[in-house]
Parts: sequence; structure tokens; C-alpha cells
Amino acid sequence: MRLALTHNLRLTDSEDEAEFDSRETIDSLTAALERLGHRVERIEVSGPASRTAARLEAYAPDLIFNTAEGRRGRFREAFYPALFDELGFPYTGSDAWVLAVTLDKSLTKLVLREHGVISPKGQFIEELSELKLDGWRFPVIVKPNFEGSSKGISQESVVEDKARLRALVEKQLAKFPAGVLIEEYIPGKDLTVAYLEKASAGVLTPVEYVFDEAELAKRRYRIYDYDLKSVHFNAVNVRCPAEFPAYVLERAQEQARRAYKALGVRDLGRIDFRVAEDGQVYFIEINALPSLEPGAGIYAAAALEGLHTDGVLAKVVESAVARWGINDPRKARNKPPRKTGPLRVGFTFNVKRVKPALDGTRDEEAEYDSPKTIQAVREAIVAAGHEVIDLEATADLPSLIEAMKPDLVFNMAEGIKGRNRESQVPALLELLDIPYSGSDPAALNIALDKALAKKIVRQHGILTPNFFTLTTGKERLPKDLRFPVIVKPVAEGSSKGVHATSVVENEAELRSAAQAMIAKYDQPALVEDYIGGREFTVGMLGERRPKVLPPMEVVFLDASKKRPVYSFEFKQDWSSKIRYDVPPVLEAGQLKALERAARECFIALGCRDVARVDFRMDEQGKLYFLECNPLPGLTPGWSDLVLIAKAAGIDYNPLISEILSGAIRRYKERERERRSEARAPSEARIAAETKPANGFHAAQPSSPPPIAEEPRTAPAVPPVI
Repeated sequence: MRLALTHNLRLTDSEDEAEFDSRETIDSLTAALERLGHRVERIEVSGPASRTAARLEAYAPDLIFNTAEGRRGRFREAFYPALFDELGFPYTGSDAWVLAVTLDKSLTKLVLREHGVISPKGQFIEELSELKLDGWRFPVIVKPNFEGSSKGISQESVVEDKARLRALVEKQLAKFPAGVLIEEYIPGKDLTVAYLEKASAGVLTPVEYVFDEAELAKRRYRIYDYDLKSVHFNAVNVRCPAEFPAYVLERAQEQARRAYKALGVRDLGRIDFRVAEDGQVYFIEINALPSLEPGAGIYAAAALEGLHTDGVLAKVVESAVARWGINDPRKARNKPPRKTGPLRVGFTFNVKRVKPALDGTRDEEAEYDSPKTIQAVREAIVAAGHEVIDLEATADLPSLIEAMKPDLVFNMAEGIKGRNRESQVPALLELLDIPYSGSDPAALNIALDKALAKKIVRQHGILTPNFFTLTTGKERLPKDLRFPVIVKPVAEGSSKGVHATSVVENEAELRSAAQAMIAKYDQPALVEDYIGGREFTVGMLGERRPKVLPPMEVVFLDASKKRPVYSFEFKQDWSSKIRYDVPPVLEAGQLKALERAARECFIALGCRDVARVDFRMDEQGKLYFLECNPLPGLTPGWSDLVLIAKAAGIDYNPLISEILSGAIRRYKERERERRSEARAPSEARIAAETKPANGFHAAQPSSPPPIAEEPRTAPAVPPVI
């Protein structure tokens, strides 16, 4: 089957991403599902829902294998199953209602209390004024009500007196304003009971968490807190079967059965219990979207049923397949419209046949793509299930398109010459009404003209170095000019024309560099203040609200260079001269500012599907926009965007699919419009023929009308796609 693995990828060690999956987990899940014979497309869901929807509609999976936790809010886990339902895609795991209820610890316990499931006495509060200090049997534990992975739980969460309770609740509410849960603390040990619907037992054998005694000795309370889950995780192991008396294990399994049934959990789940010193079993919380990381308790419990890791995932898929009736056409859910057979994807490109010289003397084809890169993109499109039609962007392109008739186009053509060159292919495709990937002609034109792009982003409140252009190199210079400045062609990419000598210190050097550049590239020279400091580039994927990928810092290794620049030489041979750090070491505020600035530039310039934006950060932490590339390089293992995507957990083939997904969505929209237009004339004709004359009902003829010599035919309606 075609599976989409939807997930949130953990990119940092921050508490905000504690519930997300590591790259190791996603790699492990992918490999296991592929060993089971499925074709797997990884879809990282962080970012706008429109982007996720476009990816899913483009890939059209038979089943979504869902591990996505969502980004924020008390309904975050429920968001994606609700989206899948809306789009008509079947998925693994519980539905949105179950995930919304089970993320709410207090509500879950209220529901389960009606089914005889015992939990500690507790109180949910959203405001400090709701706190009841009387009637508690101390100690108590304070925890966020809508968080998992032990977020917000530490040794300090256990409170033994009223005075400290009020202070801690106030602090926790400030951090978790959705609400906190206060419960009586149960001295004892932790037990977890996993659920695998299609396993013979359903509710699996209980698993015990075993803590390293040396680590435990440092702690006052025996709780599985955030530090043990996320920092000192090596100090925790699972033991299955758990070493508890038989009656305790039976009691835990019985309560688990009641809970899973009462809440309607599907496919898989996990419940955490606390076993008191007297053997009483207390329900603590349920996770209807449990971790599937290597070593997770569900694997240990399933092993006693004869199921290894692959077997666990096979049971999850089997359960979902049976529930959705995927193998029974009569029960299959309606999927989004989909063309029969593969899409015919035209692939527009320019081939690099002249290898650039490192000194820049031969750089006329530096922006073109090598046969190796072209083949990698071609293979990625084929891997996504489409047919590829090569369309080299030469003067023969219009006739090639007419002859080959692609459904849509993956565009990476740079164009032949002139400041409008990048927009040549998209403009032609728009004329022919063929959807394509990437930005439209207007955005490509604006972004290629660095001076014009700077004017636009400056109007949107984004800093950019002071700049001006020279068309001859002999013009009068601005009175407020301050050296050093950097000189570069106004409409070139791939750092063409940018060398170590491009940074000039006086007027004579400036005029000499500008005149040489104007003569070589037959275009104005851009002159801007040289901004010392750190250099970053930020990749983005999507449309109106793009997903910002982790920033990349370009680190210059030669400390002797007084004014380093990301030059043409570096882009051709960077291995020993620069280092790429993804993600870079930045303060949280700096990272947010960089992401915000990149997104603002993307939107201001009208980019679409993909772009990369370059910045410099000065010593005061101010960010300066340098340029935007809405047609970034896609060389595997080399181009900046590819390296950034890899760090974000997006491999090469999924990256190409991400870029193409917008074009596929636009293709489907165009087909829907065409079907509507095709139906409209027929509907209008029928209405006209049946409309009474002058608003009155016409008299019915006493005899049938004569038969027309030629029967009328309705306009042809294209097949449903």
C-alpha cells in the first residue's frame, strides 16, 4: 500500500518539542513499514495545514500512518485526524474526539470514574482563585493538564504544604495557561499497560519502568519526570513482565480494558498506572497516540505475544485497514479526486555543459544544473509515482510542450539571458494554462533584481543594507556613502560576480570594480554597505503561510579574512573554507526574529512553493536582508536548500515532492474548474429550453413535437480526476 507517515520531527532538545519524534524514530518506522512491503512517503506536518493537505492530495495515500502530535493548543493531537477526515483519507489510530478527550487528563478521569476506573483525588483549575487549599491530603503533585511526555513535571512538582502549593500553582499556570491538575501524590511505582487492537490479547502484559538506583538516590520522589524522560533517559529501562504480584497485574489489565473500551481507543494506546504500597492500582493518564520510538514499552509487551517491532506496526496497519474497509471497494471511503494512472509531469531545466572556473572567468552557465542533478530530480518525481517528460528550456520549448502535452510542470529552468530570464518558462506555461511548481513570473522577476527586491522588503519593515546602483560606474556617489561597501551584479544568482575583491575600501576601488562588473554582465552594479557579522540562509516550503525550515549559518573558517563574503569561489568549492551549521547556535529570540524576517520576505516578494532567503546579523543582533532566491539549487548533498531540508528531516525525494505538491494542487483546481465550465453550457441550455415564454407556462401541445433530423448531443464532459 501507499502509506503517508505523518509526524512532527524533533529538531531541538527544547521542552516544546518533547513529544515530537526523533529522526531515529522516523527512520526506524519508515524502514519497518517498507520491510512490510509498503511504499512510504514521510510528511512532516509542522507548518500550515494547507501545506500538509497539499502534500497528502499530491501523494494520495491508501492509508495515513499517523504519529503527529500537533504544535500547540489543547486540541493539538486531534487536529490532524480531523483534517484527514475532512480530506477523506483513512488513518491509523484513534479519531479526533478520542484524542481531544484523552489529552485532557481531568476530563478523562471524570469519564472513567463512571466505569469504575480508580484515579487519585484531584482538581483541575484554570485560575488561581479556583484553588482549594483545604481538604487535601499532602503531599500532592501539580502537573499541566494538557501535556504529555512528562512536560512540566519535576521533583519540584510534589508539594508537601499549603503555602508552597499556591506558589507552585501560580507558577505553573503562568507557563501552562490552559490549566493544571492537582492530585494527591501516590507513593509507589509506575506501571504501564499497552493496547494493540489486533493482537490476540488486545490489552498487553503490563510493563514496569525500572530506574537506575544510583540516579534514583539523587531524587526525593520516585516519579517518571521530564528529566528522566528527556535528559537522563539512559537511567530508565522497561521490564516485561512487570515484577508485581499477579493480582496487581490482573487489576491493572482489567482497569485498562475498561478504559480503552469506555474511551473508544483504536489500533493502539498506552495507559500509565501508579501502584501504591498497599497494591492499589491508580489510573494516572492515557496516551492514545503513544510513542513508537525504538525501545518503547509497547514493543516489549508485544514481544511476549510473539510480535517483534515490524509485527507491532503490521498489527496497527491491519487494524486500520479492517476498520476503514480499504480492501473492500464497497466500504472504501471517498478519496479526493485523482487521475487514473500517473500524472504526466513536464520537467523544465537548463543543462550545465560548461564547467565554471573557480576564479569566475567562465561562469555563464553557473546557475544551470548538472546532468547528475537533473537525473536526481527526475528520479525523485518518478519515485512519487509520476511519469516524467524532459523539457529542456531552449528555443524549442514551446513546440516540445505542444507535442508532449504535460499535465503540469516541475520547473527549475533558469532561462537563457536578460533580467527576465527566470520568468521566461513560467510565463510561457501561464500562457498555455499549464500549472507549474515554484513562484510566478512576477515574483521571479522581482527577486532576481536585487535592488527592486530590497525596496519591497524595506517597505515591509525589514532591514536591508543601504544601497544604490551604478549603470556606468562614473555616476556621482551618494554624499552619505560609508566604506567598506560590496559590489555585485544587480541581477545574477549563484554568487556570480561576488569575490573577495568585491568588498572595496575606497572610491577608486569602487569605481574600478563596478565598471568591470557592468562590462562583464551587461547590467547595473549593485553597491551596498558591507555588513560584518554572521551570515544565515533560511529555506521555506509552502504557499501563503510557508513552513520555515531550520536556518543554516555559513561559518567562515579562515579567521585571517577581515571581511569574508559567501563568494562564487566558496559556492564552487566550500569543503575546506566554510562550514554549514544547521541549526545554528542562536538565542530563542534571535531564532524567532530570523524565522519571522524570512517569512515576511517570502510573503512580501510573492514567493510560492519554495524559496531561500539570505541574511547578515551584525554585532548588535540586527538582521539585514541580502537577497531572496525563489529558484534555489537542488543538487543532492550540495545545495544549501538540500542540506537545510536534510537537517529538518526531509530527505531528497520528499523535498522534491514538497515542491511539486503545490503544482499538483493547482492542477486539480484547474481540472475542477474545467469540469464546472464544461457542465455550465449544458445546464444553461436546459434551463433556456424549459423556461416558460414571457414568464407564463406555455400551453402543452396536443401532439408530440416532430423529431429533429439530428439528435442533439450534450457537450463532452472530461473524465473525473
